[in-house]
This record gives sequence, structure tokens and C-alpha cells, in this order.
Amino acid sequence: MLTGTSALAQGNLPLKEMPGHADRDYWVPGEVNAEGKLEALQAVVGGEGVAFSGTQDKPVEIALIYPSADTSDFWARNYLAMTKRLDELGIKYNTTEFASRQIEHSLQSTYANQVLQDGDIYDYVIFGPSELAIQADNIDKLAGNDDFTTYVWAFHTPLKDLKNQPDVWFDFSSAAGALVMCDYMLERLGNGITMAMNRGIPGITDNQRSGDFKDCVMEKGDWKVAYEHYGEYQREGGYEGTSLILQAYPEATIIHNANTAMAMGSVEAQVAVGKEKEVFSTGWGGTGLELDAIRRGELDATPMRMGDDVGAATAEAIKADLENRADELPLVFLGRITVAHDQMSAEELDALQTEAFRFSGVGALER
Repeated sequence: MLTGTSALAQGNLPLKEMPGHADRDYWVPGEVNAEGKLEALQAVVGGEGVAFSGTQDKPVEIALIYPSADTSDFWARNYLAMTKRLDELGIKYNTTEFASRQIEHSLQSTYANQVLQDGDIYDYVIFGPSELAIQADNIDKLAGNDDFTTYVWAFHTPLKDLKNQPDVWFDFSSAAGALVMCDYMLERLGNGITMAMNRGIPGITDNQRSGDFKDCVMEKGDWKVAYEHYGEYQREGGYEGTSLILQAYPEATIIHNANTAMAMGSVEAQVAVGKEKEVFSTGWGGTGLELDAIRRGELDATPMRMGDDVGAATAEAIKADLENRADELPLVFLGRITVAHDQMSAEELDALQTEAFRFSGVGALER
């Protein structure tokens, strides 16, 4: 059923065009999601699970092809989130995992071909590409298979040249997080502010986390940027950039950091010279390290991902499919991002962290 839906959607894409459309080989979520569908699924994912209304003759069979053998716990956490939400919904399932490391592109291709060959075994295939462009052919082949429904994890930019779109893409959006952060900063700090930035590595992620944030506060709040330092997402880069900013650009009262590592280096540099109370510092992601820095009064705010949303949303998509409601789903699901900040109480920060990892658990995973 869903494969037909995908083929139809691909032929009708984009639903609307957004700025830069002609310069991209992919669509952004706003171009491919029908009005209200993303927000509706986000609301479902953030609420209590409602039991599956149908019956099952047998468990659904789910194959997962993803780089879960790598350092990142994104895959393991969202596997837990998906399976625990399925349990909550009362859906019986079996899972088969095909694990690789991020750099093992050819092994992922081998796994994809194996799943395609055994396609009649599976009802759902979840593919976490090692890299989007490299795995595009495998995404296309999996999405074009009539035996199962295909979901993609960790990307939210559907490629334009795919003959077959997956049924849903699940991810978090740095661009969406930048706009959430922009609105928060303007509301809290007002207009006409001068800031400095510890940016990451030139590319799409930093363009969104740093570039979109900068454009937003400059356009909406008439902010100025005194200096931009590229710290390559490293703690040392955040430390060195901040040390330079504090010495050479004292007019900058805000320091933006494009990831956790640079944020930790930045607050370390401020603490070393006793300036942590004078500068408003931001991080990215809402990791445990960032929340601890907020609790200590060293970091002021960070856009925080509700980390288990991708897995929980996948479970809800499976439920919608089983209930013949696949047409209610967005093509691209984005996990919720909210702002954690220093004006929250310890209890509020704890509650936010608990919500973010409500299925996979707060604290390091046993790997």
C-alpha cells in the first residue's frame, strides 16, 4: 500500500517550492510535507501511546540496516525508543539488525541486497544510510520494493533524482533548531545585540546551525556579528576561539557555539578568566554535558533535541500503516527541538532530559 503512496508522492513533488529550490539536488521538509502532517505526528509522538486498534495474525517483521556499530548512540537509542513504543502500542514484532560502521559503505550495500533478496520475509525496512549520496541507489531500490515499507533514519532531505521515495524520512533538523533558538534569543535578549560565533566546519550542518541562526537574528533583530571563528567542532577550537573573542572583541556579549565540544571549550576559556557571568553562551544539542554546564551557571542556553522522537515516530508510523492511515503521515518527520536554559529550575531541566530520553533512558547506554 505504502509503496504506491510513495510513487504517487514522488511524481507530485515538490508540493511547493522554497528559496534555493533550483540550486539543490534535494528537497527540504517544507517542500514535501502536506500542511499540518508533521505537527500532527510530533504531537502524537510527544503524548502517551494509544493502543493499536487492529489485530495481528503474526508479529510484523522489521529489518534495520544502519551503522549502529559506530560510536554514536543515536542508533541504539532510537532502536530502544522504537521497540519500547511498539510495546506500549501493543504491536507484536520481530527485529533483524544488519549493523555496520559509518565508513563501511560497501557492507551496507551487501546488507541492502540481502534484504532485497529476502524481501518477502520483511514488512518494514529501516535504513540508516552511512552517507546519503553514496547510498542513494540502495535507498531507491529498497523504496521500490513492493514486499515491504521503507523508512530512512538520520536524513531529512529527500533526493530529487530518486525514482522511488521512501515512505517516511525520520531525522532532526539543524535548520529548524536554528530558528527555534533565534526566536528564543530575540525574545529574551531583544534587538541590536553584538555577538561572536564559534562555527564548526564549512558545510550544510554548520550552514544551518550557525548560518541560519545568524541570518535570522540579523534580519529579525538587527544583530551584528563581530567575529566568526571556525573551531572544527573540537573542544580546543571552542577554547581558542573564545579566548580570541574575549581579548579582541569585548563588544560581543554573546558567544554562539555550533556543537557540544566547542561549547565546553568556550565555557572553559571563560571560566579561566572569570568571564562566564559576563558573556551569554549557547551550545547545540542539549547533551548531558551541556545541561550540566547550565546547572553550574556556565552555559546559558542550548537547542535541545528530544532524542527518542525518531524511534517513537517510527513505531507510530508502523501503527498508522497497520491501521490503513499511512496517508496521514508526513514524508519527512522531524524530531522536536526545544530550548534548555539557565532560567529553568533543576527540576525543569531534569524533566526535559527525562522527556528527551523517555524510552532509551537518561545516562550512558550499555553498549
